[in-house]
Amino acid sequence: MPPPPPCRGLLWLGLVLGSVCVALESAAQTNSATDALNVLLIIVDDLRPSLGCYGDKVVRSPNIDQLASRSLLFQNAFAQQAVCAPSRVSFLTGRRPDTTRLYDFNSYWRVHAGNFSTIPQYFKENGYVTMSVGKVFHPGISSNHSDDSPYSWSFPPYHPSSEKYENTKTCRGPDGELHANLLCPVDVVDVPEGTLPDKQSTEEAIRLLEKMKISASPFFLAIGYHKPHIPFRYPKEFQKLYPLENVTLAADPQVPDGLPPVAYNPWMDIRQREDVQALNISVPYGPIPVDFQRKIRQSYFASVSYLDTQVGHLLSALDDLQLANSTIIAFTSDHGKTNI
Repeated sequence: MPPPPPCRGLLWLGLVLGSVCVALESAAQTNSATDALNVLLIIVDDLRPSLGCYGDKVVRSPNIDQLASRSLLFQNAFAQQAVCAPSRVSFLTGRRPDTTRLYDFNSYWRVHAGNFSTIPQYFKENGYVTMSVGKVFHPGISSNHSDDSPYSWSFPPYHPSSEKYENTKTCRGPDGELHANLLCPVDVVDVPEGTLPDKQSTEEAIRLLEKMKISASPFFLAIGYHKPHIPFRYPKEFQKLYPLENVTLAADPQVPDGLPPVAYNPWMDIRQREDVQALNISVPYGPIPVDFQRKIRQSYFASVSYLDTQVGHLLSALDDLQLANSTIIAFTSDHGKTNI
């Protein structure tokens, strides 16, 4: 794929909406459908800049790094809020949480704040076929239990059928039994349906690209990947990329002195996992054992590399279908993760 023009940016930790909207608006306002650029928006859940393109020497992310090398890489962009739903609603509407009035997961902005348009809605209203695959909007109340359909999308969004197993007992423990763990490297052929959500999302996105290849209309395709969000459920072969003896500890794992209690997250969602429960960590400030810290970081890094392969498959399909030169690619995370 030849180097894209500057508007085909790699965006990080919250879209920089001033520049992004200008680029995307210009794509939507081209003179004819035959000249219009397509848009591929890739949203990753809980991905921080632990990537080679951001100077990380440990994480293996060759496909994302290659995209970054041909893109505008943002070095100083920030999420509006470190929670999935308010962050996604913020960058997909271009409005701050103080405007959308969403700070958690429990309201729909069109009802409680204002009938604000979204980026995909803008494209849809300007002649684009808009499509959603995976976790684009946060599911539930915050997107009206519909991923903001029908406003944002030309047809119902796709969610992988294997999503429903993400928090179930599919992790084979040292005892040979299945558990609902935080750390969950799996043999994919042994899990329910023999697949994982992000693999299904990639396959569906490629199917849609093949369909749009022969369409007369330009497209806006958003794909939302689940990993590296917890639980760290990923193909076990990626764990081998990160031997525990090579995994470093976080540079600042301690609770800061004088931290107000309201600013601390006791990570109750992590504590509910069976492997974490077995550690009997005191609430709220109990330290995580050092050996388990290494295992968490190992599985986070492995999840990122698994995600990277899915991005590689998707971008290869874009090339193979000869759509790369006519497609703006934007890549972002909803927000990062704090250090373990």
